[in-house]
Amino acid sequence: MDPGAALHRRPAGGGGLGAGSPALSGGQARRRKQPPRPADFKLQVIIIGSRGVGKTSLMERFTDDTFCEACKSTVGVDFKIKTVELRGKKIRLQIWDTAGQERFNSITSAYYRSAKGIILVYDITKKETFDDLPKWMKMIDKYASEDAELLLVGNKLDCETDREISRQQGEKFAQQIAGMRFCEASAKDNFNVDEIFLKLVDDILKKMPLDMLRNELSNSILSLQPEPEIPPELPPPRPHVRCC
Repeated sequence: MDPGAALHRRPAGGGGLGAGSPALSGGQARRRKQPPRPADFKLQVIIIGSRGVGKTSLMERFTDDTFCEACKSTVGVDFKIKTVELRGKKIRLQIWDTAGQERFNSITSAYYRSAKGIILVYDITKKETFDDLPKWMKMIDKYASEDAELLLVGNKLDCETDREISRQQGEKFAQQIAGMRFCEASAKDNFNVDEIFLKLVDDILKKMPLDMLRNELSNSILSLQPEPEIPPELPPPRPHVRCC
C-alpha cells in the first residue's frame, strides 16, 4: 500500500449512520468503501553533497516533519517516499539520500541517471562543503540526465552567526550553471524545506511537454509492487559536460 496515499474516503452522506438507518453488514461495509486514489505517476529526486551538510535532515523534515540533532552518516543510499499533489496530479516522490563520503561514489553514481531532479546541498557554516561543489557538479555531468532539474541549497540557515559562505556566493555559483536554481534553508527550523521539494517538482512538470507529460502519466500508474532497492544498470556516461 502506498504509504503516502490519501486516507480512505468516507461513503457519501458522512461517516456516521443517520437516524433509523439499518446497520451495514461486514460485507456491505467493505463494498461501500472506496480505495485511495493511486498516484498518477512517480518522480525520483536525489540529494547529494558532502558529508554532514544535512541531506538526511532535509529529507526527513520534508517526508516525516522530524529533525534529529545527531543524525548518523548515511551508508551508501537511503530513500523515503512522499506523495504530493501539484497541477491536479497526485505525484509519488521517491527521494534518494546519498552518502557524502567518496568511498560510496561507485554505489551512489548509479542513482543519478533515473533522477528527474537533483538537490545539491552545502553547509553555509563550512567553507569546505562549498569548495566541494565543483566535484559534485562533475558527478552530475558524468552520470545525470541532461534534463534533470538542478537546485543548489545552502543548508543550516539557523546557524547564521557561524556563516562562512554568503548568500551572494551561493547565488553566484548557481548562476554559472545553466538552469540551476538556488535557495537557503534550515532543516532544523523547517525553513524553506517544503518549498525546496515542491518547487523542484513543479519545475520538472513545467519542463515536460504536454504530450510527454500525458505519456508519462499513462505509463507510470503505480502497481502494488514493492519499490526497487537496486537501480538499473548504469548507462555509459554522457559526452557533454554541463560545467567546466
